[in-house]
Parts: sequence; structure tokens; C-alpha cells
Amino acid sequence: MSNPEQEKKDQQGNTNLLSKLRVSGKIIEFKSEGEEKLVCPYCGSTTFIFDYENGQVICAKCGSVVLEHVIDLRPEWRAFTAEEKESRARAGGPLNRLTSEALTTTIDWATKDASGKELDIKRKLEILKYRKWQQRVRVQTSYERNVIQAMNELSRISSQLGIPKACVDEAMGVYEQVLTKGLVRGRSVEAIVAACLHMACRKIGMPRSLDEISQYTRASRKEVARCFRLIARELGVRLPLSDPKLYVPRIVEQLKLSGEILKEALNILEQAKKRGLTAGKDPAGLAAAAVYIASLLRGEVRTQKEVAMAAQVTEVTVRNRYKELARELNIKIPIK
Repeated sequence: MSNPEQEKKDQQGNTNLLSKLRVSGKIIEFKSEGEEKLVCPYCGSTTFIFDYENGQVICAKCGSVVLEHVIDLRPEWRAFTAEEKESRARAGGPLNRLTSEALTTTIDWATKDASGKELDIKRKLEILKYRKWQQRVRVQTSYERNVIQAMNELSRISSQLGIPKACVDEAMGVYEQVLTKGLVRGRSVEAIVAACLHMACRKIGMPRSLDEISQYTRASRKEVARCFRLIARELGVRLPLSDPKLYVPRIVEQLKLSGEILKEALNILEQAKKRGLTAGKDPAGLAAAAVYIASLLRGEVRTQKEVAMAAQVTEVTVRNRYKELARELNIKIPIK
């Protein structure tokens, strides 16, 4: 016969372990901060079933109710679709690096009150004074002013290039490290932002070259490249080499080519990589040459000028890489 007082004592002692549960479907295992586990007082099992409807913790081996009146931490509402779940959730959205504590709400320039009545001249002057002081207190330090300027510049460049949010957040994180180290002082904010964006693209694997990014900034490519090397050296960042295969889908999409061209171009680049032909070459130029060769082999011919424009490289680069790949890989181009 089991001792009721001992069972009640065990239940009370194990109640504080509820916060340490590890859920796997409906089967859970209770663990405390140490090595102690919640153990069934009847069979010694450590695997339990969480009954949400009845608020009970049941032993999965012998079926004994170990704990009762357990608090249900699930939401009280129900959702049957992903849209309903998102709309009914009361938690906020994910953190966004493109927001700052200095980006507070602003006082509107409207000259009417809530009922639509025009304000008198005394009230207008008072609101103007409030607006002036509100703008002054929004940004109080040079760090905040610099961050806001970088955010605006990064948003502009990323929107023009169609860069995803994950890459933009990574770029803003790099810029914050650069700003903390004092590397922005004496340099163009636009050049630093462009360099950080290129570094983020290299980290995530986005096919955006330095030439493409520098086109949308007032800083020259030489200045952006200098800032990029400075940031990589000072932060100790080791970036992976750009893979030419990442540029192929974008080139194929812009030229409106078929999936066979994409597959053939990737195959050509794979063979070139095995023979060591991609080392030290511009990845965008290699991708453009592979797409050009694939278009000739599959009969969907595009001119070198069209391919060069899609890859943001020169025709000379496409021509040189095309001849090199065709010669080294022994590819016979059909004569049209």
C-alpha cells in the first residue's frame, strides 16, 4: 500500500520542476537545474504525458497521475489557419535592426485639432515650439545621428538592389561594430555602408558584387573597396570566396532563359571548378561566360552584350572567360 502523505509530499516537491519541462509532442521529461529528475513514485519512470485539458501530468509507463491542477500555459484562443494565428497573437514582430531608440514618434505639422477645427495663432506657435524641442531631443548624441544616417542610406541601397531583410540586418550589425571601433570617423558614411552591405552579402551568399553596390552610392568603387578591406582587417572577418554558381540563376532569369540553360551552366562551372579554372577569376564573369556557352549549346542564343549587361560585367570579360572555358573544357560550340 502506498503512503498518501508521502505521495502528497512528492507532488509538492516536484511542482517547482514544471518550469523546466522539455516538451516533445505530448511526451515530456521533467528536469531540474541539477541532475535531479521528476520520477514516478510508483514505477520510477521519468517520461510523462502532459494532459492539457485536465491539467494533469500522467506517467507514460504505468498511467499514474503524478501532478494535478497544472497551469495551462497555452493561449486561450484557437486558430485554424496560419493567418488567424498571426493575427491573434499578441506578441510583437521580430526585432528589426533598422530601428533605433532615437526613432521616436514625431509631432504632426497639421494646424487643426482632433475635431478638425483650425487652431488659433497662439496655439500654432506653441505647437511649433513643441515640435522644435521634440526634434532636438530625438537625437542627442553623434552616435545616434550617425546610426540614423546609416539606416536611411542602407534602406535606400537595399531597396534599389532588392536585397532581402536578413542581409540588411546583417549589414546593420556590421556597421554597428564598425561605428563602435571608431572606423567611420574621417570616412564617408555612404562608402562604409556600401562596404558593410557587400560584406553581409558575402556572408549570407547573396550574388551582389562590389560594382553593383557602388553604382547606387555617391562614393566611388575604389573608395568602397578600400573601406571593405579596412573593415575586414580591423574586425578580423574571414569571408568565404564567392561562388560563381550563385550568379547564374539571376543572369538566367534576367535573360528569360529556360531551366535547361541553368542546369547546363551550373554543370560547366562545376567542371571548371574541378580543374581549378575558377581560382582568381571574377565570379560574375565566370557565371556570364557559362550562361553564354550554355545558350549556344542549347540553341537559345543570347549575344555577349546581353549576357554582359545581365551580369554587370564588360563584354571583354565575357569573351575572355568564354574562350578560356571552351578551350580548357574542350567544349565544341556549334557554328550557326
